[in-house]
Amino acid sequence: MPFTYPKKEKLKSRKTIDLLFSEGKSVSKYPLRLVYLPIENPEEQMSVGVSVGKKYFKKAVDRNYYKRVLRETYRLNKQILENLDKPYAFMVFYQTKDRLDYQEINRKTIQLFEKFILQVNPPTAS
Repeated sequence: MPFTYPKKEKLKSRKTIDLLFSEGKSVSKYPLRLVYLPIENPEEQMSVGVSVGKKYFKKAVDRNYYKRVLRETYRLNKQILENLDKPYAFMVFYQTKDRLDYQEINRKTIQLFEKFILQVNPPTAS
């Protein structure tokens, strides 16, 4: 899987975003939260959006920086999510006033994706 973030993977559908907030489930790994929803249409591929609240960072410059970091950490770690049985729509939130550095956010993103996989595909006891 190439380390790209093409336009097809960007979450832009208003309908899907509304469904995410009304019916989506979430998983958290401080300071990140992942809201996810399985996509019904099998032809569609995984789509991801990022968000940083104005509540935590008043200046748009700061919010944009953390959104760029979240997109980059997704782009570099999306191979963790490639073995899912069906496509999902994701929204990743940065939810703290703490100004974490890139390495910390990257580590937390990996932990969040692993926690998500365990929640969606629980290991079977044999």
